[in-house]
Amino acid sequence: MSTTAPGNVIATAYLADLAAYWNNKTHDGINLRLGDLDGIYHHHYGIGEVDPAVLEAPDDIRDELIIRELHRLETAQAEVLLDSLGRIGSEDRLLDAGSGRGGTSIMASARFGCRVDGVTISEYQVGFANEQAAARGCGDRVRFHLRNMLDTGFPDRSFQAVWTNETTMYVDLFELYREFNRLLRPGGRSVCITGCYNDVLGPKSASVTRIDEHYLCDIHPRSRYFEALAANHLVPIRVLDLTPQTVPYWELRDRSSVRTGIEPSFLTAYREESFHYLLIVADRI
Repeated sequence: MSTTAPGNVIATAYLADLAAYWNNKTHDGINLRLGDLDGIYHHHYGIGEVDPAVLEAPDDIRDELIIRELHRLETAQAEVLLDSLGRIGSEDRLLDAGSGRGGTSIMASARFGCRVDGVTISEYQVGFANEQAAARGCGDRVRFHLRNMLDTGFPDRSFQAVWTNETTMYVDLFELYREFNRLLRPGGRSVCITGCYNDVLGPKSASVTRIDEHYLCDIHPRSRYFEALAANHLVPIRVLDLTPQTVPYWELRDRSSVRTGIEPSFLTAYREESFHYLLIVADRI
């Protein structure tokens, strides 16, 4: 059962538009198509080398093999995120900020045996994710809530770790990390995987702007992450550029039946180095 935080979850016209976007299932066929393979539904991209055999397969099975490979790569991305959470015990509590359909939260609970809470402003996603947790028998440990990640309503110092997976481009980073500082125990950890634009080169490129328009987001410059972390007593301990590892995913997706048309913008932005795909791990002091 989901719970709603005190106050207004949808506090602005922008958030209302964003919630409507994610409540609209018709634009989201790729996540459903890939998640239907094993019941783990993601809302992010993939990393890793592509098995070349999928592109050499006969025409009648090639696309299905590509779909399976895309799902393998996005699950591999979630595993890298979970690997970065540090030592998590069964007594700990984790927060998935911008939880989507809940796939990574369910994976986290299965790995660590702990309680996981997910928050999203999409009523549809909350219902879908809670149904998936119940179907997998982990609904007592994995709960999804209709809450704003900037004002979750959870008690201070409730969590050992919190993560964001391609969700930070929808919020103000200083407000976000202020909330994470409040929620994390001393020594707790924030893990972020995100796309950010390369402000060394100046303003956003045309390709990054196109990505913003496609997803109704506002991609942040790389430098702002580190400014916001420092302002909120979160100290980076690991920063990894995942860009080379995500390009094969986008090249494969561009050759699949789930291609959405945004793939060339991602590939151009990555290749011209105007856009980076980063893992940022930071500890609360």
